[in-house]
Amino acid sequence: MNDSRRTARLELSETALIARAHRPEIKGEVEKMTDEKAIRETIQIYFDAMFESDSSKVFEAFHENAKITGYIAERLTEMSVSDFAAFVASQSSAKAAGETPFLEEVSLTVAGNTAVALVRDDYIGNRFLDTLSFVKCDRGWVIYNKLFHIEGSAA
Repeated sequence: MNDSRRTARLELSETALIARAHRPEIKGEVEKMTDEKAIRETIQIYFDAMFESDSSKVFEAFHENAKITGYIAERLTEMSVSDFAAFVASQSSAKAAGETPFLEEVSLTVAGNTAVALVRDDYIGNRFLDTLSFVKCDRGWVIYNKLFHIEGSAA
C-alpha cells in the first residue's frame, strides 16, 4: 500500500475513533475502563498494605465501614478496618524479608458505582482467594467488604 493511501486510511481510522467517542455506548466503555483502572489501583494498594505491613495503606484502600471476614482454621473471623489494619501492622513485612510478591486478578466486574473483584494473593505463608466488593464514593473506589478463603500454603 502506498503512503498516501495508508495516511488516508489512518486519518479515517482516527476520525472513526473520534466519532465513536461521542456515542453514549462508547463513552460508557471509556468510563468503565477508567473505573477498572482505578479499582485495580485500589487492589494494588490493598496488596501493598499487606506485603509491606503498612496499616496506612489499609485505611487508604478500605471504606471506613468495611468488614473483613473469612474462616481461619474452621473458625469464622470478622474484623473491622481498624482491627485489620492493626493485624497487618503486627505482621513482619514480606517486602523487607525479600519475599516474592504474588497477586493475581481472577475476575473484575463493574456495575455502576459498585464492583466485585476476585483476587488470589500470598500473605503470611498462605495462598488466599479474596472476594473484594467495591463502592465508588467521594474518595474514589474503595473496598467495602472483603471475604477471604485460604486455599492452602503460599507457593
